[in-house]
Amino acid sequence: MPELDPTAVAAVGARLRENVQRAVKVDDRVVRDLLIALFAEGHVLIEDYPGVGKTALARALARSLDAEYARVQCTADLLPADIVGTNVFNQREARFEFHPGPVFANVVLVDEINRTSPKTQSGLLECMQERHVTVDGHQHELARPFVVIATQNPAEYEGTYPLPEAQLDRFTVRVSLGYPSAEQEAQMLSDHARHDVVLDLRPVTDIATVRAAQAAVAGVHGSDALRRYVVALGEGTRADRRVELGASPRAVLMLFRAAKALAALDGRDHVLPDDVQELAVPVLSHRLLLAPDTDADDARSVIEEALARVPAF
Repeated sequence: MPELDPTAVAAVGARLRENVQRAVKVDDRVVRDLLIALFAEGHVLIEDYPGVGKTALARALARSLDAEYARVQCTADLLPADIVGTNVFNQREARFEFHPGPVFANVVLVDEINRTSPKTQSGLLECMQERHVTVDGHQHELARPFVVIATQNPAEYEGTYPLPEAQLDRFTVRVSLGYPSAEQEAQMLSDHARHDVVLDLRPVTDIATVRAAQAAVAGVHGSDALRRYVVALGEGTRADRRVELGASPRAVLMLFRAAKALAALDGRDHVLPDDVQELAVPVLSHRLLLAPDTDADDARSVIEEALARVPAF
């Protein structure tokens, strides 16, 4: 595995961002957050309306990485074994063989995750946190890198199962693609008129380089003062009266790791308070459990007020 410094990580990120945006017309911030989750060894929750490019974004990332890609279409009758795999009896050899599920790919798209049952949703908990699955008492390691990109539609809730807090807490960032500008949409009509543009993408990096980038991100320096700042922000969300359940220690850790990834994507070997402030909303907002009489949009204001209240050393 090659060794990379933050400057090289920034170059890899720039190539990936440019390549993905050749096929998917989305804001720079969306692709940046996707790469932050990838380099911080996290996962992404995309919450947006149908037809805005959620699936194309995951496919474009996988093709840009030359990585194995798998898609899980969630339905009410989907079972955990359909995701993680199962043991099948081989009659010829008189023994059970493990048949891996789609989570053994590098980039796993879990489409409309809230349309499958909580039992099946929970099948993702172990693999997202620990990078392995346990079937019939046997542990099976997943591919590296491994990133889950889950989608859900915020406008249609009939027949869905809202993700529990424990599941939401596994996602490093939550993003929304939004509608493209009129100019971008017109360009999309031209690009996709004859065929799927994602199929034209060529890899701009490889799995070994991504793993090296992840190792470089882990080595980015975060000072004691900055770590205390991140912890204070987490405590600030827990102290807000509008919040029943504030940012967990895992959420604080994910914010710190995401800030390190952002620093590396900017070519820096150290984290700044600006990195933390830039990512606080996409990393923390979906993790807050608000009081019943609180508007759902208040999660952003809770975080913004904590940012304003907590001094950045």
